[in-house]
Amino acid sequence: MAGGRQSRRRPAEAVDLFTLEIIKNALVAIGDEMFVALQRTSMSTIIYEVLDFATGLTDARGQLITQGNGVTLFLGTLSHAVSYTLEKFGADLRPGDIIVTNDPYTGGGTHLSDVSLVMPIFYDGEIVAFAANKAHWTEVGGKDPGSWTTDATEVYQEGLQFPCVKLFDRGTPIESVVDLIRANVRLPDMTLGDMWAGVAALRVGGRRFRDL
Repeated sequence: MAGGRQSRRRPAEAVDLFTLEIIKNALVAIGDEMFVALQRTSMSTIIYEVLDFATGLTDARGQLITQGNGVTLFLGTLSHAVSYTLEKFGADLRPGDIIVTNDPYTGGGTHLSDVSLVMPIFYDGEIVAFAANKAHWTEVGGKDPGSWTTDATEVYQEGLQFPCVKLFDRGTPIESVVDLIRANVRLPDMTLGDMWAGVAALRVGGRRFRDL
């Protein structure tokens, strides 16, 4: 090799192509199953009819490794949400934790209605991957019903902001955060229903990844 450096690449014959193909297809199936779980359990028509959402898994560093296709733009933001989660919480993450963010300035934010949920996946006590999704919640508060504020002059008029905060702690919802959401949206049942749909998709992804 040029410069006398030894290649770190494994020889081609050392790669089990059959196992590689099985893992690849299993990961694709996980992303699709997460997608279907969110679609079938959401309460907003913009999610289950328009498919204004995306799901995926990343590795432990936040790099996307599989996806369930919805809005293509969202797929480019899932890894940013995971990276932001790692930056803020890092070693403090525990099994069952779920982080919520819709910050338009960090974490791959778009607008406040597009809410990301992130969950670490543990194996043998270590984070090995993350499950993530991003979906358009119909109602997140703000000055106008449906949180569509075309004449907003500041972000505070657009709705609730989640600056990468913990929504679940070790598998249990943090009721103070849930109560805050409920008290600040016009359709709390729909909004919380979309939240729980996202949680269901994360848990499906985590369970299937650990099985793999």
